[in-house]
Amino acid sequence: MTFLLIVEDELPIRELVSFVCEREGFEVVGAADVGEACAALKARRPDLILLDRMLPDRSGQSWLEDLKKDPETADLPVIMLTARGEERDRVEALDAGADDYIVKPFFPRELVARIRAVLRRQGQEKARVERSDENIVRCGPLVMNEARFEASVDGVPVKLSGKEFRLLHLFASHPGRVFSRAQLLEAVWESVYVDERTVDVHMLRLRKALAGTAAEDLIETVRGVGYRCRGL
Repeated sequence: MTFLLIVEDELPIRELVSFVCEREGFEVVGAADVGEACAALKARRPDLILLDRMLPDRSGQSWLEDLKKDPETADLPVIMLTARGEERDRVEALDAGADDYIVKPFFPRELVARIRAVLRRQGQEKARVERSDENIVRCGPLVMNEARFEASVDGVPVKLSGKEFRLLHLFASHPGRVFSRAQLLEAVWESVYVDERTVDVHMLRLRKALAGTAAEDLIETVRGVGYRCRGL
Protein backbone atom coordinates (compact mmCIF):
# COMPACT_ATOMS: atom_id res chain seq x y z
CA MET A 1 0.00 0.00 0.00
CA THR A 2 1.27 3.47 -0.89
CA PHE A 3 2.40 5.32 2.24
CA LEU A 4 2.03 9.12 2.51
CA LEU A 5 3.47 11.52 5.09
CA ILE A 6 1.30 14.64 5.55
CA VAL A 7 3.11 17.56 7.20
CA GLU A 8 0.52 20.19 8.12
CA ASP A 9 0.20 22.17 11.35
CA GLU A 10 -3.52 22.98 11.04
CA LEU A 11 -5.36 19.96 12.42
CA PRO A 12 -8.60 20.37 10.39
CA ILE A 13 -6.65 20.53 7.12
CA ARG A 14 -4.42 17.61 8.11
CA GLU A 15 -7.48 15.53 8.98
CA LEU A 16 -9.20 16.49 5.71
CA VAL A 17 -6.19 15.55 3.59
CA SER A 18 -5.80 12.31 5.55
CA PHE A 19 -9.47 11.46 5.04
CA VAL A 20 -9.32 12.16 1.29
CA CYS A 21 -6.16 10.10 0.84
CA GLU A 22 -7.28 7.17 3.02
CA ARG A 23 -10.57 7.03 1.15
CA GLU A 24 -8.55 6.53 -2.05
CA GLY A 25 -6.63 3.61 -0.55
CA PHE A 26 -3.46 5.36 0.65
CA GLU A 27 -1.90 4.68 4.03
CA VAL A 28 -1.33 7.95 5.86
CA VAL A 29 0.59 9.34 8.83
CA GLY A 30 0.39 12.98 9.89
CA ALA A 31 2.89 15.40 11.41
CA ALA A 32 2.25 18.88 12.81
CA ASP A 33 5.74 20.25 12.26
CA VAL A 34 9.16 19.42 10.84
CA GLY A 35 10.31 17.81 14.09
CA GLU A 36 7.45 15.31 14.02
CA ALA A 37 7.99 14.79 10.29
CA CYS A 38 11.67 13.94 10.82
CA ALA A 39 10.73 11.40 13.48
CA ALA A 40 8.12 9.85 11.20
CA LEU A 41 10.62 9.72 8.33
CA LYS A 42 13.16 7.89 10.50
CA ALA A 43 10.53 5.39 11.61
CA ARG A 44 9.38 4.62 8.08
CA ARG A 45 10.20 6.03 4.69
CA PRO A 46 7.06 7.28 2.89
CA ASP A 47 6.40 6.96 -0.82
CA LEU A 48 5.52 10.67 -0.99
CA ILE A 49 5.38 13.71 1.30
CA LEU A 50 2.63 16.34 1.26
CA LEU A 51 4.32 19.35 2.81
CA ASP A 52 2.94 22.66 4.05
CA ARG A 53 5.23 25.64 3.48
CA MET A 54 4.55 27.51 6.73
CA LEU A 55 5.16 25.37 9.82
CA PRO A 56 5.56 26.40 13.48
CA ASP A 57 9.12 25.17 14.09
CA ARG A 58 10.68 25.66 10.67
CA SER A 59 9.90 26.55 7.08
CA GLY A 60 8.68 23.54 5.13
CA GLN A 61 10.62 24.76 2.11
CA SER A 62 13.93 24.87 4.00
CA TRP A 63 13.32 21.28 5.12
CA LEU A 64 12.54 20.37 1.51
CA GLU A 65 15.93 21.78 0.49
CA ASP A 66 17.62 19.59 3.12
CA LEU A 67 15.74 16.52 1.88
CA LYS A 68 16.91 17.13 -1.69
CA LYS A 69 20.54 17.61 -0.58
CA ASP A 70 20.60 14.33 1.37
CA PRO A 71 21.42 11.33 -0.87
CA GLU A 72 19.12 9.17 1.26
CA THR A 73 16.05 11.30 0.54
CA ALA A 74 16.94 13.20 -2.66
CA ASP A 75 14.65 10.98 -4.75
CA LEU A 76 11.73 11.18 -2.30
CA PRO A 77 8.82 12.94 -4.10
CA VAL A 78 7.42 16.00 -2.34
CA ILE A 79 4.28 17.98 -3.13
CA MET A 80 3.98 21.41 -1.55
CA LEU A 81 0.46 22.03 -0.24
CA THR A 82 0.17 25.68 0.79
CA ALA A 83 -2.01 28.77 0.84
CA ARG A 84 0.69 30.84 -0.85
CA GLY A 85 -0.11 30.90 -4.55
CA GLU A 86 2.00 33.71 -5.99
CA GLU A 87 4.22 32.92 -8.98
CA ARG A 88 7.33 33.69 -6.94
CA ASP A 89 6.30 31.18 -4.27
CA ARG A 90 5.68 28.48 -6.87
CA VAL A 91 9.00 29.07 -8.60
CA GLU A 92 10.95 29.07 -5.32
CA ALA A 93 9.37 25.77 -4.26
CA LEU A 94 10.03 24.11 -7.62
CA ASP A 95 13.57 25.48 -7.57
CA ALA A 96 14.01 23.93 -4.12
CA GLY A 97 13.08 20.53 -5.57
CA ALA A 98 9.31 20.19 -5.13
CA ASP A 99 7.71 17.76 -7.58
CA ASP A 100 4.43 19.67 -7.63
CA TYR A 101 2.77 22.66 -5.98
CA ILE A 102 -0.88 22.74 -4.91
CA VAL A 103 -2.55 25.87 -3.57
CA LYS A 104 -5.18 25.78 -0.81
CA PRO A 105 -8.11 25.55 -0.99
CA PHE A 106 -7.88 22.51 -3.23
CA PHE A 107 -10.29 20.11 -4.89
CA PRO A 108 -9.98 16.62 -3.31
CA ARG A 109 -10.16 14.81 -6.66
CA GLU A 110 -7.44 17.04 -8.13
CA LEU A 111 -5.24 16.48 -5.07
CA VAL A 112 -5.51 12.70 -5.47
CA ALA A 113 -4.93 12.92 -9.23
CA ARG A 114 -1.78 14.94 -8.76
CA ILE A 115 -0.48 12.62 -6.04
CA ARG A 116 -0.94 9.69 -8.41
CA ALA A 117 0.69 11.62 -11.27
CA VAL A 118 3.82 12.29 -9.19
CA LEU A 119 3.94 8.67 -7.97
CA ARG A 120 3.50 7.45 -11.54
CA ARG A 121 6.38 9.58 -12.80
CA GLN A 122 8.55 8.40 -9.91
CA GLY A 123 7.76 4.78 -10.71
CA GLN A 124 8.51 5.30 -14.38
CA GLU A 125 11.88 6.87 -13.59
CA LYS A 126 12.86 3.94 -11.36
CA ALA A 127 11.65 1.38 -13.90
CA ARG A 128 13.53 3.15 -16.68
CA VAL A 129 16.79 2.93 -14.75
CA GLU A 130 16.18 -0.70 -13.78
CA ARG A 131 15.43 -1.69 -17.39
CA SER A 132 18.33 0.13 -18.95
CA ASP A 133 21.63 -1.52 -19.80
CA GLU A 134 24.98 0.15 -19.06
CA ASN A 135 24.00 3.06 -21.30
CA ILE A 136 26.97 5.45 -21.51
CA VAL A 137 26.52 8.84 -23.18
CA ARG A 138 29.55 11.04 -23.90
CA CYS A 139 29.37 14.66 -24.98
CA GLY A 140 32.68 16.49 -24.85
CA PRO A 141 34.01 16.30 -21.28
CA LEU A 142 30.63 15.06 -20.01
CA VAL A 143 30.05 11.34 -19.39
CA MET A 144 26.67 10.03 -18.23
CA ASN A 145 25.79 6.52 -17.09
CA GLU A 146 22.01 6.15 -17.20
CA ALA A 147 21.90 2.76 -15.48
CA ARG A 148 23.92 4.00 -12.51
CA PHE A 149 22.42 7.49 -12.57
CA GLU A 150 25.90 9.02 -12.62
CA ALA A 151 27.28 12.08 -14.40
CA SER A 152 30.83 13.38 -14.45
CA VAL A 153 32.87 16.07 -16.18
CA ASP A 154 36.53 15.24 -16.80
CA GLY A 155 36.12 12.42 -14.30
CA VAL A 156 34.72 14.63 -11.52
CA PRO A 157 31.19 13.64 -10.37
CA VAL A 158 28.39 16.17 -10.84
CA LYS A 159 25.50 16.13 -8.37
CA LEU A 160 22.14 16.28 -10.14
CA SER A 161 18.53 15.80 -9.14
CA GLY A 162 16.39 13.30 -11.03
CA LYS A 163 14.89 15.94 -13.34
CA GLU A 164 18.26 17.61 -13.93
CA PHE A 165 19.84 14.27 -14.82
CA ARG A 166 17.09 13.42 -17.31
CA LEU A 167 17.28 16.87 -18.90
CA LEU A 168 21.05 16.68 -19.28
CA HIS A 169 20.92 13.11 -20.55
CA LEU A 170 18.36 14.12 -23.18
CA PHE A 171 20.51 17.01 -24.37
CA ALA A 172 23.76 15.02 -24.35
CA SER A 173 22.09 12.22 -26.32
CA HIS A 174 21.02 14.68 -29.06
CA PRO A 175 23.78 17.28 -29.49
CA GLY A 176 22.76 20.13 -31.74
CA ARG A 177 19.05 19.42 -31.55
CA VAL A 178 16.83 22.22 -30.26
CA PHE A 179 14.15 21.22 -27.74
CA SER A 180 11.20 23.49 -27.02
CA ARG A 181 9.91 23.80 -23.46
CA ALA A 182 6.82 21.82 -24.43
CA GLN A 183 8.98 19.00 -25.78
CA LEU A 184 11.07 18.96 -22.61
CA LEU A 185 7.95 18.80 -20.45
CA GLU A 186 6.66 15.86 -22.48
CA ALA A 187 9.97 14.01 -22.37
CA VAL A 188 10.99 14.66 -18.75
CA TRP A 189 7.89 15.56 -16.72
CA GLU A 190 5.22 13.62 -18.64
CA SER A 191 2.49 15.70 -16.97
CA VAL A 192 -0.15 18.20 -18.07
CA TYR A 193 -0.08 19.87 -14.66
CA VAL A 194 3.41 21.33 -14.97
CA ASP A 195 3.86 24.89 -16.21
CA GLU A 196 6.45 25.59 -18.94
CA ARG A 197 8.22 28.01 -16.58
CA THR A 198 9.22 24.98 -14.54
CA VAL A 199 11.60 24.07 -17.38
CA ASP A 200 13.41 27.39 -17.01
CA VAL A 201 13.74 26.87 -13.25
CA HIS A 202 15.31 23.44 -13.68
CA MET A 203 17.54 24.64 -16.51
CA LEU A 204 18.87 27.32 -14.17
CA ARG A 205 19.60 24.68 -11.54
CA LEU A 206 21.27 22.46 -14.16
CA ARG A 207 23.52 25.31 -15.26
CA LYS A 208 24.45 25.99 -11.64
CA ALA A 209 25.41 22.33 -11.25
CA LEU A 210 27.69 22.56 -14.31
CA ALA A 211 29.15 25.97 -13.40
CA GLY A 212 32.89 25.91 -12.92
CA THR A 213 33.33 22.71 -14.93
CA ALA A 214 34.52 22.21 -18.49
CA ALA A 215 30.87 21.62 -19.43
CA GLU A 216 29.47 24.88 -18.05
CA ASP A 217 28.75 26.16 -21.59
CA LEU A 218 27.40 22.85 -22.84
CA ILE A 219 23.72 23.93 -22.83
CA GLU A 220 22.68 27.10 -24.61
CA THR A 221 19.40 28.98 -24.89
CA VAL A 222 17.91 29.36 -28.35
CA ARG A 223 15.98 32.59 -27.95
CA GLY A 224 12.29 32.24 -28.66
CA VAL A 225 12.54 28.47 -29.19
CA GLY A 226 14.08 26.54 -26.30
CA TYR A 227 17.41 24.91 -25.45
CA ARG A 228 20.04 22.74 -27.08
CA CYS A 229 23.32 21.00 -26.35
CA ARG A 230 26.20 22.65 -28.18
CA GLY A 231 28.36 19.55 -28.16
CA LEU A 232 31.84 20.61 -27.02
